[in-house]
Amino acid sequence: MNIHEYQAKQIFAKYGVPTPRGIVANTPDEAVKNAQELGGEIWVVKAQIHAGGRGLGGGVKLARSIEEVRTLASEILGMTLVTHQTGPEGKLVQKIYIEEGADIKDELYLGVVLDRAKEMPVIMASTEGGMAIEDVAHDNPEKIIKIAVDPAIGFQGFHGRELVFGLGITDPIQQKNLISFASKLYKLYMENDAEMIEINPLIKTGNGEFLALDGKMGFDDSALGRHPDIEDMRDISEEDPDEREASQYGLSYVSLDGEIGCMVNGAGLAMGTMDTINYMGGTPANFLDVGGKANAQTVAKGFEIILKNPNVKAIFVNIFGGIVRCDRIANGILEATKMVDVHVPVIVRLDGTNAAEAAEILQNANIANVIAATDLADGAAKAVAAAKQA
Repeated sequence: MNIHEYQAKQIFAKYGVPTPRGIVANTPDEAVKNAQELGGEIWVVKAQIHAGGRGLGGGVKLARSIEEVRTLASEILGMTLVTHQTGPEGKLVQKIYIEEGADIKDELYLGVVLDRAKEMPVIMASTEGGMAIEDVAHDNPEKIIKIAVDPAIGFQGFHGRELVFGLGITDPIQQKNLISFASKLYKLYMENDAEMIEINPLIKTGNGEFLALDGKMGFDDSALGRHPDIEDMRDISEEDPDEREASQYGLSYVSLDGEIGCMVNGAGLAMGTMDTINYMGGTPANFLDVGGKANAQTVAKGFEIILKNPNVKAIFVNIFGGIVRCDRIANGILEATKMVDVHVPVIVRLDGTNAAEAAEILQNANIANVIAATDLADGAAKAVAAAKQA
């Protein structure tokens, strides 16, 4: 689950992570009121969407007067903001954040992410603050510092020294400030079951203090039960409506750009299925894991969600029966075709528990657009062929 910048900064404040003062607004009038409350002569008007690159897309602008705050708020609220992370469809801006101006002497990048290979959180930092970290990694990978922190010992002084020396910070007071900042950020990450924290830019002010000028946070959905306060921050308007609907039925769904719908049980098998479709010359239209408790209703809902995508020209159902029996899935597919208008070819590969019974059920059903496959490669090839014929 992702949250907005203003929400991330609310959490930062609980842990003593320094940020500029700011107030969220939903209307231009609120934006003006917030700017007046903050005081000063310069304010930043920031679009609040779950995506990076807002500044490059025109969603972060500097206001030098109260009148300009109102003008910029009116322009940004209601706009469809397109960034490299939103896709070409962009995202509707429904909230803005009015933040006080800051004295920026230098810009850095600081983040905490999970390194699955090392099985540890990794603190990432760079002197190239304000730039997309993906571009830095591609063009100047040597400028990214990565410090793995073993959760068994937590953030220690040597981690902090490696961080400040790697960033070329030599002033003792600034070193102390940044080490303290990173220590708080790591604690925040661990105690809230975060998956990612990104501050870009982390600024150094004229007096040598460090402030989180931006803040992005993502959390492990499976751990939200331990953090109801964070779950309350969920903004469903920022989430894909099909993905949200799928989750209500116990389905894990992610929309993609291809033309072959995928319905699979198990995340690993789903990824392998998408890879095989690509290998066979096709493109998957989605990731859909029906899990181990699939029935006619969940399969029907899966078909319904997949077929909302007008680009889908065929569906590949690839089930390995371990927890779930193949004959149950076969009957579920047949029932689902009665409940949903499945107007594209459905290629079905069922293997594992009761696979022979499932094959017999599908064969006896004699439904024209349901095509049996013998294995993964055969199913992917038939799905690709069916999509091309369509």
